[in-house]
Amino acid sequence: MERQIPKNVRQIGNVSGSPKIYVEDYVDTFFTQLCEKAGETPIGAFLVGDFQKTDEEEYVYIYGAVQMHELKMSGKDYLIDEDTWKHAYEDCKQYFEDGEMLGWFVAHAGVPLDLEDAVVKLHKKSFPRENSVFIMKDPVEQEEKYFVHQMNDLLEISGHYTYYEKNPCMQNYMISCRKKNGVCPTETVEDRAAKDFRSIVRDRGGRKHQRKTSRLMYAMSTCLVLIVLVMGVVTMNNMDKMKAVQSALHEMTGDPEKETKIVKENGKDAVLDGTDAGELTQVSSGNVQSEGIPEVSGGDPAAEDVGTAQQGAGDGSTETGDPAADGSVIPGGDPAAEGSVIGGDAPAGETFNGSDGVYIVEEGDTLAIISRKMYGDISHADAISRMNGLTDGNLIYIGQKLLLP
Repeated sequence: MERQIPKNVRQIGNVSGSPKIYVEDYVDTFFTQLCEKAGETPIGAFLVGDFQKTDEEEYVYIYGAVQMHELKMSGKDYLIDEDTWKHAYEDCKQYFEDGEMLGWFVAHAGVPLDLEDAVVKLHKKSFPRENSVFIMKDPVEQEEKYFVHQMNDLLEISGHYTYYEKNPCMQNYMISCRKKNGVCPTETVEDRAAKDFRSIVRDRGGRKHQRKTSRLMYAMSTCLVLIVLVMGVVTMNNMDKMKAVQSALHEMTGDPEKETKIVKENGKDAVLDGTDAGELTQVSSGNVQSEGIPEVSGGDPAAEDVGTAQQGAGDGSTETGDPAADGSVIPGGDPAAEGSVIGGDAPAGETFNGSDGVYIVEEGDTLAIISRKMYGDISHADAISRMNGLTDGNLIYIGQKLLLP
């Protein structure tokens, strides 16, 4: 039956010419084990396999090997006696029923890998068939040479193939050899095809695990990026809220460029935010009402019923008259030219504004005018301001009660 050319192969050396030699991997492993035992005494083995031939090419398949019972030496020449052949045939029949002995193998330390005439003669005698194989291997240098019987000679070939496939025959023989040598293996020789299959499975499992790990890392990275984005958005929102709160607090506390003006009404504080001092130098007619602010100490309760339009006896002012004609104070005018009543004694039995130490602000009054009215000059304006706790002497209103110093 024609054998299919192996697909799972490894090339050793430069393969050229014919025949093409294929050595099964278990056989190659067995050669290595023989080299470990070899020393000054040579160790030999018979090659088991078959020959194949097509129209274009010739092949030699070596799928088994049986160790020689004894490889003797006659001087420097190898000898294979009848007893060695007998044991070889028995092993071949037991483990390689359909196999054919198609060559031999020798491992001998310290011997050059060159052919001697005696070796060529022994090979021709033992394996006269064309394309039979002889292998020499140095167990120390781990070098080897392959020779093929062609044209009535042994010709060296430059390369061969090692192939891998199920080989239960060689497996069983190697296990048997270990038992004969007194070795109790803890495990049987592993099937190379099964080993290759398991290696493929492990590689696939590793790749699957790597892909799973990669997907997991990608998912974790995506989640981390989303978390960072969410945290960034939340932080930006919080910053906006903080800025809004800060702006609100800033508006509540007031702008430093616009001072808060305090206005006093009937001893009570009223806050006018953001108003320039020049805009409140004088207050128009009417009372500013402020609730819930304590009274100014020192005020006369009995004087609170006095109206804002009260006139001093003999001051000549009227509610509807022309201020310039009746001598009343004109806002913004010169106190010296206003013609208002300044100081003077009131008629007997009558009181005038400020005679009881409390002056009620009238229309057109300023602290300077009040000082001139009460004291004849404007030098007491600052004293009146300090007495009543005024931060700005111009911020007074009609009806406001001022304590006189």
